[in-house]
Amino acid sequence: MSWSTRFPDPVILPDGSAAHTLRDAGEYITRLPSKVQAEARWQTAMHVLIQAADHEGPLIFAQWGMTKALSDREPVYHSPSKDPKWRNTYKLARDR
Repeated sequence: MSWSTRFPDPVILPDGSAAHTLRDAGEYITRLPSKVQAEARWQTAMHVLIQAADHEGPLIFAQWGMTKALSDREPVYHSPSKDPKWRNTYKLARDR
């Protein structure tokens, strides 16, 4: 395979564009800030892209790697008890 190999289905990028080839996906990763590129998810995505392009690795792994890297985000924890809108709305009988 080569870097011009197309994915079975394009990988949709956060800006709404799509990565149709291995090259498109690799260029997207290289345009990310260095700190972001150093994250394990992007290192893994680049690794499977290189494996697919240069070493006849599975193309679907490259597509999954990109999709996984794009969808991995830090979880956001939200506690309704800390939301000011709901705080102290209800009082227990003992607190009245």
